[in-house]
Amino acid sequence: MKHARIAYKGAVHIVSEREGKLLLPDGRMLDEEEVVWLPPVNPGSTVFALGLNYADHVKELDFTPPKDPLIFLKGPNTFIGHRGETKRPISAKYMHYECELAVVIGKTARHVSRDQAKEHIAGYTVANDYAIRDYLENYYRPNLRVKNRDTCTPIGPWLVDASDIDDPLNLTIRTYINGELKQNGNTRDMIFSPYYLIEYLSSFMTLNPGDIILTGTPEGVENTAIGDEVITEIEGIGRLHNTIVSIDTPLISNQ
Repeated sequence: MKHARIAYKGAVHIVSEREGKLLLPDGRMLDEEEVVWLPPVNPGSTVFALGLNYADHVKELDFTPPKDPLIFLKGPNTFIGHRGETKRPISAKYMHYECELAVVIGKTARHVSRDQAKEHIAGYTVANDYAIRDYLENYYRPNLRVKNRDTCTPIGPWLVDASDIDDPLNLTIRTYINGELKQNGNTRDMIFSPYYLIEYLSSFMTLNPGDIILTGTPEGVENTAIGDEVITEIEGIGRLHNTIVSIDTPLISNQ
């Protein structure tokens, strides 16, 4: 089943999908354009993100595949919902999308094995984790100014129950800019699967319900421009719409 969080007439609602419309708990049916979409999970818990987690993306960047997961954390300020606007500094030279399968933890996990990991997943959603490469120190240490900028991680629109996804390791991932296909990959090319990541993380820390793991992006990332309409989609989970807008705040020099 699919669930989403929306704001409508001054209140937040959990809605489901019916006949292409949004079904409110009281039975009202709304078009998606009538509401403000929120992240399907309140990103106030811990959010983990993966670097270099697809074999084809590692090859694209001419790097050696990592032996251990390259994990960093993201703040809640970065997240916006479906149909939201991502602010791009006007002086940024290179800012690209990253379509990612987002795994939402549903049950407390501590010392969980790969075989048990599926039991701890509530569901999956789509994330677009933009990166501003102007600030990248190296691909093994994405710093705060690359990956923790306000509005730069659209997520949603739906949280799809884990039981409705037969095989999360065989899902097509695509990104379109202004209707043109730019990225076409598959989750089977992940180096570290969601199940392994839950085992790895829970081996030294507790994962709590609502925690999110962004599992990295396949090859095919390209620069975006102000005004671009970006759609990131994952088979069986949904299509996430996003628009790039300008912000006058200049980038701060590293010098």
